Amino acid sequence: MLEWTLVALAALNLLLLLWLLLRRADTSLQNELREDAERQGRELRNEVQESARGTRQELSQTLSLFQQTLLTQQGDVARTQNEQIDSFRTQLATMQQQVGQSLQAATQSLVQLSQSARESQDASLKRFADAQGERLQALSQGNERGLELMRTTIEQRLQSIQADNEKKLEQMRATVDEKLHATLEQRLGESFKQVADRLEQVHKGLGEMQGLAKDVGSLNRVLNNVKTRGVFGEVQLAGLLEQVFTPEQYATNVETVPGSGARVEFAIKLPGQRADGVPLWLPIDAKFPREDYERLLDAQERADAPAAELAGRAIEQRLRLEAKTIREKYVAPPHTTDFAILFVPTEGLYAEALRRPGLSEALQREFRVMLTGPTTLLATLNSLQMGFRTLALEKRSAEVWEVLGAVKTEFGKFGDVLAKTQKKLKEASDTIDAAQTRTNVMARRLKSVEGLSDTRTQTLLPGLDADAATDEDVS
Repeated sequence: MLEWTLVALAALNLLLLLWLLLRRADTSLQNELREDAERQGRELRNEVQESARGTRQELSQTLSLFQQTLLTQQGDVARTQNEQIDSFRTQLATMQQQVGQSLQAATQSLVQLSQSARESQDASLKRFADAQGERLQALSQGNERGLELMRTTIEQRLQSIQADNEKKLEQMRATVDEKLHATLEQRLGESFKQVADRLEQVHKGLGEMQGLAKDVGSLNRVLNNVKTRGVFGEVQLAGLLEQVFTPEQYATNVETVPGSGARVEFAIKLPGQRADGVPLWLPIDAKFPREDYERLLDAQERADAPAAELAGRAIEQRLRLEAKTIREKYVAPPHTTDFAILFVPTEGLYAEALRRPGLSEALQREFRVMLTGPTTLLATLNSLQMGFRTLALEKRSAEVWEVLGAVKTEFGKFGDVLAKTQKKLKEASDTIDAAQTRTNVMARRLKSVEGLSDTRTQTLLPGLDADAATDEDVS
């Protein structure tokens, strides 16, 4: 930069000299100026050369210093980068450790949350199951209380009706004995006959409801009672069916599948019929693997666990085979229900079947066959009978209300008859009061007259004896 400045100054100096030369025409002066210009040019070149050398040296020193500074800065930058990389590596390791700890804490938190949610869900399910059980129990108790309240209400109403009837009958009997005519007696008799007929129908309906209440009591006794074990097969099944159902409600040796030729031992005739008039059957078959059960009892007496396990498996296989046979031979909707009942005749065998894990559920799920023992079958049959009776009672409830409506109508007519009777009695009472008043007046008028003896009176008034005798006969 300095070199170019010097060159510019020299050029300016030359221009000034030329301008002066042009101004002056003197040759000597021009020569002097030329010499002076040459001298100044040489000095200027020397100065320029020296300045260039100084500039080159200065530039060399500056470049050397710049290189050293650059190397120093590069070293500092490298050290700084290494330090930053080490710091970043340390921070990265710390962050990885923190992230690992956070992931571990999050995993533990998720596990705890999952366990808490599972416990909460289990508790909710348990509360729901308990609530459902309580609701079912409350519903059952409510039904029992409703039936009992209905029975008590009907009994109280009937007792009140009977008491009112007896009271009114007594009043009317006394009234008829005293004052009423034969026509009134006939009409009252007809009215009470109709009322008695209606009451008899009401008593009949009440008897059916009492029978239903007894059936509810018997169902409770069955659910709390343990039957004697050891009664076998068809005899016990027939006895249970006879104990619960009427002969019209079940049948023996029924061909549940039309045209198959396979006959089930017993079948319950469910209420209602199909369009073709054929009843809907519920097949029940009794099975008793006696040999396997005896081997199981013998192994249990000998405390032989392997033999007992083998016998238990044999019983399970036998029951599965029997359930499959029942499903294939006797169950055929819509001729039958979509399930059947397999009856084992002893409580011990039934308990052993229930001890086999998942056997009862597998029979219901795979073959649609319900496994029952004596107690459970009796409870099931009583439940079915309760359903039958409930349906019958629902059908007859309209008739009961109709009878009660007719009784109400007859009592309205009976009230009208009583009102008319009361009116007649009031008229008779007024007539008697008037006669009594006249009698008192006549007695006061005849008070001063001396009375005669009975004999003399009969002689003078002979017709009074006949009138007195007639009055005694009427009374």
